[in-house]
Amino acid sequence: MVSRDLLVAFLTTFKKKEDLKALQCRANSLLVEKLKQETPENYTPEKMLIRLTMKHPEFSSDYSFPSLSNDWFVSDIGMKSSTVMKSTDMIAVDCEMVLCDDGTEGLVRVGAVDRHLKVILDKYVKPGKPIVDYRTAITGVTSLDIENATLSVADIQRELQQYLSDGSILVGHSLNKDMRVLKIDHPKVIDTALVFKFSNARNSRKPSLNDLHKAICGKEVRKEGVSHDCVHDAAASMNIALAFIKKPFDTTVTPSKEMLEAEKSRLFIHRIPSYVPSEKLNIVLAGEFHSTKFKLDVKPGKTQGGNYCAVVVFDSTKEADQAFENVNGYKERDSFGLPQKLSTLKLSSGLSASCYVRKMV
Repeated sequence: MVSRDLLVAFLTTFKKKEDLKALQCRANSLLVEKLKQETPENYTPEKMLIRLTMKHPEFSSDYSFPSLSNDWFVSDIGMKSSTVMKSTDMIAVDCEMVLCDDGTEGLVRVGAVDRHLKVILDKYVKPGKPIVDYRTAITGVTSLDIENATLSVADIQRELQQYLSDGSILVGHSLNKDMRVLKIDHPKVIDTALVFKFSNARNSRKPSLNDLHKAICGKEVRKEGVSHDCVHDAAASMNIALAFIKKPFDTTVTPSKEMLEAEKSRLFIHRIPSYVPSEKLNIVLAGEFHSTKFKLDVKPGKTQGGNYCAVVVFDSTKEADQAFENVNGYKERDSFGLPQKLSTLKLSSGLSASCYVRKMV
């Protein structure tokens, strides 16, 4: 087998940009495999979190990127010296995304903090295509914010390059979504959504950043129904990583009684088509649930242009149960035995859309 040093020396002879990028991708893949196979005696807490991220069953699919595309930035860390590769510097990043007219997600705001929680980046970004849904209830971003934005994705890549090329570990919650919209491929990652899980969670269910931060750090990132702030979310994922680094603990986290009770007062709406704007969803839900008060926490789709979902938060379990009964639709049970209804939404455009409304427990 060719040694890594020989491979790096060979890579440096390539001059064509596209050839060099392909070989950087290969060097980064080899680094990922090396990090996966390291023995426990070589672990630092940071390396343990990287390895736990990479050992998750969904890591390979979540972090498979079209990195060879011209507009992607590929970190060159796999070709650097062992000193740079061993760096335990960390930066946490979080992005806010909007829905564009072609069904893809567009980057509109980026926040990043360093290991000491110092803000190193907080910028608005102008997508290169028309926006059809600002998702303001989620993102906190308005059309006015974007009208004044001048930066592009490439500008943000250049801002982050100085940290990534120095060997910093990239930290985030469902970080693959942020890396995909940033069009950045970097092998040293800590994804708190893959590392940690709740003891009562189904195998495929990843913890929310808010719930995880409350369980591990003792406080909420935001109140239910309040829009996201990418700087706060980046700091929250860094806080979670730092808590583990300071004193490693079991990554299967026990939810509090308060969290378990809160599940009973929520409904989960899923498989919502991307062409249903989140603002319109609010109106439709108001019709479904009549005068009952609720808060809507919308979650973007896992893939660009894919279906998205939302959590509806009520003031009590009784209100949630009544709202579920009021939903018109065929009642069934999902694969885990939870009751749900298939409901059809009528849009003002004349289109119809179907989605599922499900109980959380």
